[in-house]
Amino acid sequence: MSWYDIFPLVSTSFILISGILVAIGWRLIIKGKREAHEKVMVGAAIAASCFFIIYVSRTIFIGNTMFNGPESLKTVYLVFLLFHIVLATVAAAFGITTLTLAYRKKFAKHRKWGKITAKIWFATVITGVTVYVLLYLCYPGGHTKPVIDAIFG
Repeated sequence: MSWYDIFPLVSTSFILISGILVAIGWRLIIKGKREAHEKVMVGAAIAASCFFIIYVSRTIFIGNTMFNGPESLKTVYLVFLLFHIVLATVAAAFGITTLTLAYRKKFAKHRKWGKITAKIWFATVITGVTVYVLLYLCYPGGHTKPVIDAIFG
């Protein structure tokens, strides 16, 4: 297994772990277990941060992978990828806001934001894993290029 294969697998694993931890954290707060909720959600934020660091590092040093599937699916894939990127950006902004509200002990607002943030995050995780599956499992072997070339190439 090369770095080309390891970076995407590890980063996708971190995003999946983050989503699972958000689900566990949500369940814990419903059960009234605040301390456990806080620890799990911090873990989710750390896992998401690890994903981001690995993703950015890979983008800078290796590049991003072009879609290697059938030409008939390329437009559908690119629209899906764009949706995922927008969703991930919104989720990150909401996540930072939600964490900040908790840190400042503004729990009423944190609760409202958290419900929305978690749902957006779940969609981000699902679309992110789908992108990984399409690029590295269903249609492996796409060329690696800088992100602008990969999207508009």
